[in-house]
Amino acid sequence: MAQELTTRRRPAVRVSLDQFERGTAERYARGALSPEGYYLNSFDLERFRAHVLSIAGPPELVIVVDGVFLQRPELGDLWDATVWVEADFEVAAQRGAERNLVWFDSLDETHERYRVRYMPAQRRYIEVQRPHERATFVFRNTVLTEPELVANGD
Repeated sequence: MAQELTTRRRPAVRVSLDQFERGTAERYARGALSPEGYYLNSFDLERFRAHVLSIAGPPELVIVVDGVFLQRPELGDLWDATVWVEADFEVAAQRGAERNLVWFDSLDETHERYRVRYMPAQRRYIEVQRPHERATFVFRNTVLTEPELVANGD
């Protein structure tokens, strides 16, 4: 969705939180399968924040940012609008496992990582931060070819 948004008429820059991943030792300091470690240690939020704030351009420039956990309190003041894209947990885990297969030895290993580390961290984020309630727009995207706007800030 972020890529599609940056191809519109206004000048736009896309930034992905994935570009600000911490080094291996920091990311896995709490254990390779720790959901807490994924939520708290995976991304260098200070460096990410500084980068987003350093982007300059014309007044109509749109900065489109994608990634997990972007409605954490430490980042909340960066956004003029937020989009929460949701899908069923099982569908999201399957998509993520397939996308990240290049980094693991097997699809089984990738599924295990999603089951034990990534999805529990995402559940915690949703329970604590409630991004779907705070988002400017909420899209339901369980079926990739049929995204549905289910809520907006109006």
